[in-house]
Formats: sequence, structure tokens, C-alpha cells
Amino acid sequence: MRAALLPGAGEQPAAFCYQVNGSCPRTVHPLAIQVVIYLACTIGVLITILGNLFVVFAVSYFKVLHTPTNFLLLSLALADMLLGLLVLPLSTVRSVESCWFFGDFLCRLHTYLDTLFCLTSIFHLCFISIDRHCAICDPLLYPSKVTVRVALRYIVAGWGIPAAYTAFFLYTDVVERGLSQWLEEMPCVGSCQLLFNKFWGWLNFPAFFVPCLVMIGLYVKIFVVATRQAQQISALNQSVAGAVKRERKAAKTLGIAVGVYLVCWLPFTVDTLVDSLLNFITPPLVFDIFIWFAYFNSACNPIIYVFSYRWFRKALKLLLSREILSPRSPTIDLYHD
Repeated sequence: MRAALLPGAGEQPAAFCYQVNGSCPRTVHPLAIQVVIYLACTIGVLITILGNLFVVFAVSYFKVLHTPTNFLLLSLALADMLLGLLVLPLSTVRSVESCWFFGDFLCRLHTYLDTLFCLTSIFHLCFISIDRHCAICDPLLYPSKVTVRVALRYIVAGWGIPAAYTAFFLYTDVVERGLSQWLEEMPCVGSCQLLFNKFWGWLNFPAFFVPCLVMIGLYVKIFVVATRQAQQISALNQSVAGAVKRERKAAKTLGIAVGVYLVCWLPFTVDTLVDSLLNFITPPLVFDIFIWFAYFNSACNPIIYVFSYRWFRKALKLLLSREILSPRSPTIDLYHD
């Protein structure tokens, strides 16, 4: 990700990041504004960490939630939680101070983890869409086609592919040796712009949009099939009808999660492509807003679950009460009263 390194419109650089030649200019905000921004970012980071931590705990703790879909949700929540824990605190300091003060090693590691967790999220959302497509469109074969073992394969791919992809560009010299014509000049001292170049802007665009197009296509088909099922559901017995309704509810909820992901990430993704074509014309302040809007997506999924999943609300209620200490609590059926 690119740091907000230059002063925004109407602001003048009051200092430099370091007292050396070639240092990045630093925009110093009034103390009151700094406190407000730090407070807002801290609240967002805590919501991201605690909300996703609860998803990880609930799916791990309650045996009734040990399903392929929920294991994918657990892995997605883990990626979002680690983003809040390992990436967002340093991103907060960088955004407020307009400088990177943590050295080259942490800059590279921070960029790696940032890209890893974000790509892992979109891969998991794509795999969850495939899972919901199988559950709704092929319900009779779904239990045999999508098992826990298959879900674990999705999880390994969802982490492994982004990890290898990001490491290839960050920890090898391929970009420097073979793609020098795409690179901008070396950034000033106090920046952390390892991946921000024309080539990365072009590469980032399909990495975002190809999985998104897959998800949109699958959810359109899911919507069509679910609508047809709704017309036939009265002919089913009560137990089967309940299962079908539950699958449709899960598909709707995860469709909302995908929609929120698109809304949060679309501005940043489009901007990186436009900037690569127009020599990075986006003001740093605007670019920083796009970054944090994308980060905000990691806090959204637990909030969506609270309003959509009865089992999530019930698990949260148990966690906040002493009943969670009962020996029988892991076996409680969260799907029924």
C-alpha cells in the first residue's frame, strides 16, 4: 500500500520525516485532530480484532458449527483479525504522522502482511461463494461434494496462493531486474512504497476483479435458483423446508458480505489502476481514505453476522453470560431454541 506522504490540498509541509537529504515531507496536524484520528482508528482496530476473534472462537468452540462453510468463515475471520492485530496499528501511525518510522525490515514485512491478508480475504469469499452455489444449486450432492476435507483444501489454497504470490514480488528481485521500465523513481526517505509502481497497479486490478466476477456470477445463479426453490418449498416436509430456508439465509448473508467487500475495495482498486495510467495524480489524503475504507471491510463481517445469523447472536449471548462455563455449552444446538 502507498503511504500518505505529501501534504494534502491547502496544507504545507511543516517538517520532514528525517533530518537527511531526500527525506519525505511530513504534514503535522494540530494535536486535537491527531487525537481524534488516533481515537477513531483505535476504535476501528478494536472492533476488527474483537469481532473477528469472536467468530474464530464461536466456530471453534461450538461443535454444531463445525461445518465446511463455517470453517471457511473461521479462516476468513482469522485473516481479518490478523489484519487488525498486525497491520492496522502501524498503518494508523503512518496515516496520522504521514511518515514511516519503523525501518526497512518492518516496512517490507508490513507490506507483505497487508497484501497477504487482503488477498486471503477475497480468495475465501470466492471459495465461500462456490460453497453456497453447491449448497443451493445441487443440494442432494452437496454433503458428499463439499466435505470438511474439501473446505480445508480451500483454506490451504486461500492462504497459500496469496502468500506465494506476494512473496514472489516482495522478496525476489524480479521487479527490479525485469520490470524496471514500469517503476517510478525511488521513494523519498521515510516512505514505505515497496509495491506502488505502474506494474503493481495493473497486476492488482485483475487480482481483485477476476474473483469478484466469479462471485457475482455465482450469486446471480444462486438468486435465480433460490427464487425457484421458494416457490416449491411449500411442497416439502417441515424438516427439509427448514434446511432449505437455512441454506438460503446463509447464501443471502454471505451475498451481503460480498457486496460490502465490493463497495469497500472498489474505490482503492480502481484508483490504483487510474494512478498507474496517470502518473499517480491522486492526492495522498484521498488515497489514504481509500485505503482505510478498504480496511473497514475487515470489521464489517462480524457486524453483518450479528444482524443476520441467529446462531451468532445466541453464541454471543452465551459468551457474555456465565453459561459459557458450563461443561455442556460446547454441545448446545445454536440453531434451535
